[in-house]
Amino acid sequence: MAHTKKKIGLIGGGQIGGNLALLAVQKQLGDVVLYDIPAAEGLVKGKALDINQLSAVDGYDCRVTGSTDWKDVAGSDVVIITAGVPRKPGMSREDLLEVNLKIMKDVAGNIKQHCPNAFVINVANPLDAMVFALHKIAGLPKNMVVGMAGVLDTSRFKCFVAEALGCSIRDVEALVLGGHGDDMVPLVRHSTVGGVPLTQLIPADKLNAIIDRTRKGGAELVNLYKTGSAYFAPASSSIAMAESYLLDRKRVLPAAALLEGQYGISGYFFGVPTQIGAGGVEKIIDVQLNDAEKAELNKSFESVKKTVGEVKL
Repeated sequence: MAHTKKKIGLIGGGQIGGNLALLAVQKQLGDVVLYDIPAAEGLVKGKALDINQLSAVDGYDCRVTGSTDWKDVAGSDVVIITAGVPRKPGMSREDLLEVNLKIMKDVAGNIKQHCPNAFVINVANPLDAMVFALHKIAGLPKNMVVGMAGVLDTSRFKCFVAEALGCSIRDVEALVLGGHGDDMVPLVRHSTVGGVPLTQLIPADKLNAIIDRTRKGGAELVNLYKTGSAYFAPASSSIAMAESYLLDRKRVLPAAALLEGQYGISGYFFGVPTQIGAGGVEKIIDVQLNDAEKAELNKSFESVKKTVGEVKL
C-alpha cells in the first residue's frame, strides 16, 4: 500500500503560523498549507517559498504551500488555528474576544465545509472561549477538537523551575491545569524533578514567585515584544499535540478539552490532562485534587465561564 504524506492545514500565517510550518517540516510530519486572508497572500506565499528553500539545505521532503483559498486546506489531517489578533501591552486575553470571535466564526464554518474529519487544535485567544465557539459552529466530534494552552503554560513553568534549580529541563515533570488566564493552576504537589517532589527542592516563597511568573508568562512576553505575543513556544506546543495525534504517540498532555462531568464541570472546554493519539482526545484524566487545589481550579473555571458567557453565536 502506498504511504501518502499527511496534510497539515495552518490557519493564520503570522508569527505562530510561520513557526508551525517550519517545525512541521523539520519533524517531517507532512505537507503543509499555510492559509491566510487575501490581504496576506504575499506573506504566506513568501514564508512557504522561504521554508521550501530551507528544505534544500537540510533535506526535508515535506512541502509548504501558501494559499488564500480554503479549497487548498480541504482534506487536512490536522488543522491548527492561530488566526486572530495578538495581545498588545495592557490587554488581557479576554479583551480580544469580540474581534477574534468574528474571525473564528468564519474559520469554523470553513472547517465544517472543507475539513470535517480533521483533528483541530485552536491557539487563538481567549483560548477557552474560542475553542468552545469552534466546537459549536464546526460541529466537530468532541474528541477531535482541543485548545492548546496547557502544554505552553506547563513549558513556561518547567523552564522557570529548571532555571531556579540549575537542573536539566528534561527532568522537570509538571502539570498546569485550568483556563488559559491569570488564574491557571500549576499543580505543584504533582510536579517533580527527577522523581523528587518539587516542594522538597524549592522553598515555598520561591515556588510562589515561579507560579506567579507562569500565570503572567504571556503578558511578560507581550510587554517585551510590544507589537505582539509569544510565538516560538506556542508553535512548539501545538506541534507536540499534532505529532501525538499523527503518530499515535498517546502522550498525556494538558489541553482544553470538552468536559462532561470530570472535575465537576460539564459542557465547557477547560485545561485538563488528556491522552492524545490516533483517536484524537482518547482519554481525559481526572486527577485527584485536595481541597485547596479544587478551590483554585474552581476559581479558574469561574473566569472561563464568564468569558464563554459573552460568546454570542
